Amino acid sequence: MAEKQRILIVDDDENIAELISLYLTKECFETKMVLDGEEALKQFPIFKPNLILLDLMLPGIDGYQVCRELRAASQVPIIMLSAKGEIFDKVLGLELGADDYIIKPFDSKELVARVKAVLRRYQTAPASSLPAQTPQGDYVEYPDLIVNLTNYSVTYCGRPVEMPPKELELLYFLASSPNQVFTREQLLDHIWGYEYIGDTRTVDVHIKRLREKIKDHANWALTTVWGIGYKFEVKR
Repeated sequence: MAEKQRILIVDDDENIAELISLYLTKECFETKMVLDGEEALKQFPIFKPNLILLDLMLPGIDGYQVCRELRAASQVPIIMLSAKGEIFDKVLGLELGADDYIIKPFDSKELVARVKAVLRRYQTAPASSLPAQTPQGDYVEYPDLIVNLTNYSVTYCGRPVEMPPKELELLYFLASSPNQVFTREQLLDHIWGYEYIGDTRTVDVHIKRLREKIKDHANWALTTVWGIGYKFEVKR
């Protein structure tokens, strides 16, 4: 029997945490509930979750700080939960490394669908210090860059680069159509689709994070087309 995927639920409202746990348990996930940020950081290395549902308004250490500390040590998928629906809060959560943002109150079916979607995308290959082998499956390759969508891996200058699924999918999509300009709205539609709730600054946040990990190359670059959007520019 396959091992159940583990979900760490971090919410100071015990009733909400128990309700979420009930939804996910019915879908054959293993869950663990914690009620504050400090306990979440303690339980993370013990429980070893496959995904974290993280409320923002926590006593003591808030959800933003928990996300920041987790991201410093791991690329585990994080879905933020919050009653705060302002664009600023969503963008800040994404900038800190969250993979998705769900506004309370939420529909149980939508929550489960988003959890499954993030887990489905997050199949990153194990990191290795060895030179990359010949890639297999769906991938794009440029000098010093391989983006593989089949095993969700990125190799840059001979070394693996860890990144959340949305960043990788965005990079792959752009690199698959070199020199083609895409508007932010087009990128949102292709990468986020029905799951997306927010505005076009989400794309800007992910491009910024990609540029921090993948620097411009002599042969290619992630280029801003002012007033329109972005393109993966291949220099002839």
